[in-house]
Amino acid sequence: MRTLIVIPARGGSKRIPRKNVRIMCGKPLIVYSIENAKSLKEYMDVDVAVSTDDEELMSIVKKRGVDVVARPKELATDSVTLDPVIYHAVKYMEEKKRCRYDTVITMQCTSPTLKASTVKSAIEFFEKSEWDTVISAMNKPHLSWGVVDGRITKNYEKRLNSQELPANYLETGGFLITRRECVTEAGRIGEKVNIFEIPEDEAVDIDTYSDWVLCENILKRRKIMFRTVGKMQLGMGHIYRCLTLAYKLTGHDIVFVTDKDSDIGIDKINDSNFPLIVIEDDEDFESVLERERPDILVNDILDTSLKYMTMVNKYAKRVVNFEDVGPGAKYADAVINALYEKGEKLHNEYYGSKYFCIRDEFLEEEPSEFSQKVENIIVIFGGADPSDLTGRLYGVAGQLHKEFPWIKFHFLVGFAYGHKNKIVTDEENNIYVHIDAKRVSSYMNKADLAITSQGRTVFELASMGVPSVVLAQNEREAEHVFAGIQNGFINLGIGREQDDSTIISTIRWLIMTPNVRSEMRRLQLMKDFSKGQERVIHLILNDLDDEE
Repeated sequence: MRTLIVIPARGGSKRIPRKNVRIMCGKPLIVYSIENAKSLKEYMDVDVAVSTDDEELMSIVKKRGVDVVARPKELATDSVTLDPVIYHAVKYMEEKKRCRYDTVITMQCTSPTLKASTVKSAIEFFEKSEWDTVISAMNKPHLSWGVVDGRITKNYEKRLNSQELPANYLETGGFLITRRECVTEAGRIGEKVNIFEIPEDEAVDIDTYSDWVLCENILKRRKIMFRTVGKMQLGMGHIYRCLTLAYKLTGHDIVFVTDKDSDIGIDKINDSNFPLIVIEDDEDFESVLERERPDILVNDILDTSLKYMTMVNKYAKRVVNFEDVGPGAKYADAVINALYEKGEKLHNEYYGSKYFCIRDEFLEEEPSEFSQKVENIIVIFGGADPSDLTGRLYGVAGQLHKEFPWIKFHFLVGFAYGHKNKIVTDEENNIYVHIDAKRVSSYMNKADLAITSQGRTVFELASMGVPSVVLAQNEREAEHVFAGIQNGFINLGIGREQDDSTIISTIRWLIMTPNVRSEMRRLQLMKDFSKGQERVIHLILNDLDDEE
């Protein structure tokens, strides 16, 4: 079937002057519809024509290699509908091409977010059917009201949630596909009509400045892929950081990827309702990258190899790595590591606590007043605690209770902790266990002292001004230099290498020296973590945004 696509584009526009020639995200608005229409030439016999009365628009159109139909003045007024405009363009093109078209498609230039693949699918749907006309529409069920005989009346029978309401299709400016015999000066719609539903973000029809802003935001949307890991031996810090960033990247197309053995990470990501792809290995991941073609890949999997980075750079436009000190790190566009301090950044490396992505709850919570007397101690070793430092401190708390019976020990146990059955609340000894607390900041806010591991939790404790004793989970974690006395922490090194008596004596000393705790708190609160998320998000998006 021979098809004609007509793009109507007047030069005059009241609400947004010169709308069709204005630059949106780097190119004139009309170019989006022209590019969509031209892309169809690969699949079908199609001509593309723009009907316009404007000299500037004609110049833009001719540069793109499509036909121009000079619209008569009488068809370029505000009161004229599209029907005679399309009919005029069809007659002009049939005379010029010496043919008669089988199908006529109207595509308005005010739908820049419409994807060419959607238009192609709609045409295939039309060609396989007996419909005379297929119109692009968005399903927008909603409780609505109308006017009948001057009275406000409801347009529904029963008040229901929107997802339970019957379909309510709103036409969009995306496309109207019709048989040639249906095109007249008075109309373009045949007797047998159907709609082709398109996604809401492709259905925006620019009529106001608000529509324009919305379209710009949609067109700037990036497909961002987080490859991360969460399992017992590594803990959940990587998962939590990626989720924190994903929640902040609202408006972008987010997808998570993790290995099949990241069992606890898979559960957490599924709970977040973000799309998740589970892979077997790097070879499987390459097939995912080839299919998905992300604009940005964020690797939060620790050290990368040269082979891995060579592979991912073939498919992703930008690659950002976290905590990567492997040989592949130098091939990332940016390497972000809040847990190490290296002074000035070198090449693509961004180090230090100013890049820590603190969770929103800690930005909302205010540190409590300093207490001379220790009344609440929290014990928190992350979501998994692979070294079971929680179990050791549970025994330590029982011993300290004999000496300090008024102090309450609050154990914050992660959902992935593997020994929950051994750690239970014991009110007689003032020990309280909180499993998978939803708002950790509220517990830190009430704490006078903390015992923790050497990962991301130390930044959260610092933001709340909680003097802390630190026990690292492993050798790599022990390399994280933030949790030192210079920032208000007493660091006892790797937990499994430290005896209980030293841990007890350190906690006892801090309980009995409020002046030391006060100074530790002062050093902690000197740090400002409020801009960390913003800095990291800028680094993730930076180069692509600059290219716009």
